[in-house]
Amino acid sequence: MGKAMFYHLTRSPAEALLPQLLGKAAQAGWRVELRGTDPARMERLDMQLWQGDGFLPHGLAGGAHDARQPVLLTTGDGGGAANDPACLIALDGAEVPVSQAQAMERTLIVFDGGDGAATARARDQWRALTQGGIEAEYWSEDSGRWERKR
Repeated sequence: MGKAMFYHLTRSPAEALLPQLLGKAAQAGWRVELRGTDPARMERLDMQLWQGDGFLPHGLAGGAHDARQPVLLTTGDGGGAANDPACLIALDGAEVPVSQAQAMERTLIVFDGGDGAATARARDQWRALTQGGIEAEYWSEDSGRWERKR
């Protein structure tokens, strides 16, 4: 059974954190599903990941090689990505079924602390996942760097 890690954005956008998270997943040898809710946002993230520092191979879902992608950007409904991920990164309140989180090595929930609805959604996700037996951690960047809070 995997672990869920909640990343509370207060100083930077998700676009600044994602390369770090994706890099750590790659070091662990994990394929990743990066799940959002808005196709236009996922297209923007696709472009930003290609243009950022370092090389993060990835693709948008719906391509000919989805199953081979180390990182697959989706707007999935929780049914599972074609690249057989070990890590799921959920943005913008994307759905994360407990059964799917249980099958992952890591589930990472990234949410904007300046958005009350996003914070409420993350709290709901925390409750659902922990009630489903998933160990969860909360991470904050309030101090200027990412720290695990207890």
